[in-house]
Order: sequence, then structure tokens, then C-alpha cells
Amino acid sequence: MSIPSHLSSYLDQRGARYEVSMHGHSHSSLETAHCANVSPCQLAKSVILEDEDGCVMAVVPADRMVMLGEFSRFVGRHRLKLAGEARIAALFDDCAPGAIPPVGMAWGLPTIVDDELESNDVVYMEGGDHERLLRMSHDQFRALMRGQPHGSFSKTPEL
Repeated sequence: MSIPSHLSSYLDQRGARYEVSMHGHSHSSLETAHCANVSPCQLAKSVILEDEDGCVMAVVPADRMVMLGEFSRFVGRHRLKLAGEARIAALFDDCAPGAIPPVGMAWGLPTIVDDELESNDVVYMEGGDHERLLRMSHDQFRALMRGQPHGSFSKTPEL
């Protein structure tokens, strides 16, 4: 399986430069980071939220979680909740469940990026399955996400 056509077309249209690398099969973003030997703070993960107005994607580092209240206030939508698996599968039918690339714009989804990703010199992202990662320089990631809202809406989970 190659990266989804929605994603490759979107990246190609924007002249984004990236590398695709393989890693052992993983089941979560933290496991992906471990399998691929990358820092979880460098792996951008997508979190799909929904309300009666539709879905929105939050992009946060793999080692952080979305603060739903902060995110809701930031986007001005106060009934957001985690989207159901069936809804996500329907939106991203060319991706494996749980391996959604954090580039919702490629699927026409509003995408909001957490400021925590700004400190990385390199950003990794899921490639649409559980074995591929895309690697992008900070400048490439920043250019790709330039038109998307950015804010501070994540935190490190309490153990």
C-alpha cells in the first residue's frame, strides 16, 4: 500500500518535499514513534472531533492530548466530542483505521495545528497505514500548514 492518493495529490500540488520511511506495524501514535525510533514530540498525530456542524481535525504531538475545552473555545464550537470510528472510516476511506495523516485539508477537513509542533526541526506523520511515516523538515511542515489556524490546546497526559 502506498500513501493515500488524497494525501499524495495534496502534497504534490503544494510542492511539499518529504521522505517516506517504513517501520514495524504499530497500533498507536506512541507505538509508531517507538517502532520508527523517532521522538513522540516530533510525530504529528491527528485527532478527529465532531459536532452537529461536522468534523474538524486537531493536530498535536503524539506525546500530548487535546484539551477539549481549550480547543472548543479556540474554534468556537462548544459541543465537540471525539468522532466515532464509523464516521472517521467514512471520511478517510483510503486510510487504515487509526493511521490518519494529520493533513485534514487533503480531505477537505478543517485542520487546526497545535503550537507545540513548532519547536521541531523535523516533523513525522502517519502515512495512511500502520507501517509508513512521512518525514518533513520544519520549514516544509510550516509551509504546508501555513494557511491553517494554529493555537495552544494540548497537554502532556497525567500518568
